[in-house]
Amino acid sequence: MADPVFTSSIENVTAERLAHSWKADCPVSPDGVVLIRVTHWGFDGEVQDGEIVVARAQAEQVVAIFSRLFEIGYPIESIIPIGDLPVGIEDDDPDYNNTSSLHCRFVAGTTSWSEHARGLAIDINPFQNPFVTSSTVWPTNSARYVDRTLGEPAMIVADGDVVRAFADNGWLWGGYWNSIKDYHHFSVSGR
Repeated sequence: MADPVFTSSIENVTAERLAHSWKADCPVSPDGVVLIRVTHWGFDGEVQDGEIVVARAQAEQVVAIFSRLFEIGYPIESIIPIGDLPVGIEDDDPDYNNTSSLHCRFVAGTTSWSEHARGLAIDINPFQNPFVTSSTVWPTNSARYVDRTLGEPAMIVADGDVVRAFADNGWLWGGYWNSIKDYHHFSVSGR
């Protein structure tokens, strides 16, 4: 039997397809984003299919990133567009662990658009790679993973293969931020 190979495709999307992940006042139009279908390694060690919506201008870089993640065998629990999930699941599920990009929302606690609202940020395996402040850990059940020395396969670590896969394609890691740590977050701008 042949070794599994990475596959991908890039497709246009409509506002209807984006569902609740997009709204008319978003800083990007449906024409400014694309749906990328990728294969990836699942937590079960099998090849899975995933879909992610990202900025059109970054599509080729995102394919290159996911190709590299596939090559190094990095496991991803799921890659599903936010619009395909129940509204609010990322806040309601204390074990939330979906990889996604486009999500038309503000930066928490502000009225500034998140880079996710432009399809210019990707969150990968947030449960194993939580958002951490001095008083908050998100997802709420992921406190165990604040310890970045656990060495588990889905954890993203400084100067590791996942960070390099993104950096080689011009994306910056939230794990390098100073006042907070957003271990699952990568963006083009570094925000």
